Amino acid sequence: MTTLLVIAKEPRPGRVKTRLTPPFTPGQAAELAEAALADTLHAVAATPATRRVLVLDGAPGPWLPPGFDVVAQCAGGLDERLAEAFARCAGPALLIGMDTPQVTPALLTVDFADCDAWFGPAEDGGFWALGLACPDPALLRGVPMSAPVTGAVQRARLIAAGLRVRDLPRLRDVDTAADAHAVAALAPRGRFAARLARCPAGKPVARPVSRPADPR
Repeated sequence: MTTLLVIAKEPRPGRVKTRLTPPFTPGQAAELAEAALADTLHAVAATPATRRVLVLDGAPGPWLPPGFDVVAQCAGGLDERLAEAFARCAGPALLIGMDTPQVTPALLTVDFADCDAWFGPAEDGGFWALGLACPDPALLRGVPMSAPVTGAVQRARLIAAGLRVRDLPRLRDVDTAADAHAVAALAPRGRFAARLARCPAGKPVARPVSRPADPR
């Protein structure tokens, strides 16, 4: 079986989902981040795995379901933190973030029998999932993160290493308010969608219908 890794930040106002503000307040953005993280962790908890690990920047809270080991993120850029998460794994591992609350156990149930890596592209040019049959931190170090080319560079790095790569479906990360509404529509029964529905600041504002001028 596979080790499932979730890399995340503690959902505290001003530290997470800053691109959601505005239209959301920092507090609302943190609540949305917590809901997204909770949905993600529960999907991971329902997926068959050898081990489930939360690689966390911060402290765990009541949103963490049972069955997870919690380890602290190392210092450094995101590429270093992802690399270190894989370095702690002795066998096959699949890593995801906290930005795709629409993820399901079916998407996370991967088989390395006929491939060396799984790659989940994100619509913004990054990636939402990366699986390695033989985790090698060097495959991630030096990849430019949070850029439109992140996913392309990371996938090319896997191919250049001679790995057989299989692709997961392209998913949309939650970065902006538009992303939040689109993702909530994909998983309307999730915690994230429910929390978004309680955020009036994030609801689309109906524009008044323009009427022709009265000729009188």
